[in-house]
Amino acid sequence: MASFHHSIKSGAKGNAQRHARYIERQGTHSTREDLIHSSYGNMPTWAEGNPGYFWKMADCHERANGAAYREHEIALPNELSVEQLIELVERLVRDLVGTKPYQYAIHAPEGSLGKIQNPHVHLMYSDRLPDGIDRSPERLFARHNATQPEHGGCRKDSGGRTPVQLSQEVKATRKLVADTQNEVLADHGFAARVDHRSLREQGIQRRAARHL
Repeated sequence: MASFHHSIKSGAKGNAQRHARYIERQGTHSTREDLIHSSYGNMPTWAEGNPGYFWKMADCHERANGAAYREHEIALPNELSVEQLIELVERLVRDLVGTKPYQYAIHAPEGSLGKIQNPHVHLMYSDRLPDGIDRSPERLFARHNATQPEHGGCRKDSGGRTPVQLSQEVKATRKLVADTQNEVLADHGFAARVDHRSLREQGIQRRAARHL
């Protein structure tokens, strides 16, 4: 049954490559058999074909207290087939990430109750905005130079927002995710819908269900 869950996370320097291996079910995570699809895009030329190297360089060269990656973790409707889930995630990538480097993995583990699959996506992306300048890894993750961009790193698409602006941005992002899921469900003839609002905002008087 379709239900809404969406968390937005930041990954500290030193954790990006490890997290990419986790979502790809590589190394010590390879025994998990719930990966159904993965992809990546918008990588610089030196990371084409090897997104893990991009995250390794982010871990090496981002500033000490900076975020090496951001992540959207989103529950997906289990009404959809694998092909339809991929279609949905590709739409989300387009709208949430745009031109920034990204990597995602769709997992579909069995739930604790009824052995029903609980598909969800881990969408990792960099805050660095490509601008057409070819940079080495060291330069790409350096501080941005607004007056001479070629002498600095790619600009980061974060910061400079007030708490009110950040709150409004999160609400708008959650609504976009819900609307996109509902559009794909409708496109494929499913009546199920999700709602990004809290139960109170929906006028529903009950406690939230536990996610198992």
